Amino acid sequence: MAEAPDTSRMSGELSGATGRMRESAVPLVRRRVLVALGVADLGAAAFGRVARSWDLELVMSSSTAGEPALLPLVKSRQRVADHGEVFTPPELVEAMINLVRAEAERIDSRFLEPACGSGNFLVPVLLRKLATVDARYGSSDFERRHHALLALMSIYGIELLADNVAECRQTLSEVLSTHLGLTASDDWSRAITAVLAVNIVHGDALSMQTLTQPPQPITFAEWSYLGKGRYHRRDFRFDALTQMSSFGEEGSLFADLGKHEIFTPIRDHGTLSVAAIAGGAA
Repeated sequence: MAEAPDTSRMSGELSGATGRMRESAVPLVRRRVLVALGVADLGAAAFGRVARSWDLELVMSSSTAGEPALLPLVKSRQRVADHGEVFTPPELVEAMINLVRAEAERIDSRFLEPACGSGNFLVPVLLRKLATVDARYGSSDFERRHHALLALMSIYGIELLADNVAECRQTLSEVLSTHLGLTASDDWSRAITAVLAVNIVHGDALSMQTLTQPPQPITFAEWSYLGKGRYHRRDFRFDALTQMSSFGEEGSLFADLGKHEIFTPIRDHGTLSVAAIAGGAA
């Protein structure tokens, strides 16, 4: 039986999830391959053979009649060989998210996917958050829109491949824009684009560097909603955030220190409106 996937790195507050990123980013890709194959482990040589011979479709799930169904889990054999790129099937995505259902449905709960691909995990999380927004704020278009944007602000991803980054941003944007009935020319659509440009990063979760030239330390924005149409943004370095867990672990030398001064933001953008975010003030 395949090893049960560990969903902790994808859920909860960003500070809690990022503390495990160094160890989890590589096993994440490997684990998805093992789950796809239905095995507990696979040696390096065998993994290489799989990568070289993998077709565009894999038997991963069952149809309603109990017969095997084919799902497109890889874009190409070469991408599997070069990057270990294997997409998680929707049924498994939903099962994993259900393990943290309460967090997935909380509007401001922060989710980070360190190998986000085209958004297989992030899109379903956003949809669940939007369902909560509609249930709570459906009677007020003003609050519904602002909390829907907050839901998007709570979703983060890192991805190695530029085409996946673009696809992930576009898909998340389309989901929220369609949900709110937006047009491409309004401030809300531009604000969504600005948020996704910050939250979905083209980078390497292991090196914690962007893949821009020259590479820069990955930074993430901490967004919060202050009410009355106003947001607050503070930026933190990813490598600093990964150290937060060691400052809060029970029984550690730092257990009683609380938030340490090294976790101060590298920039505080202050209070922002949707128009300010859309205009690039963020």
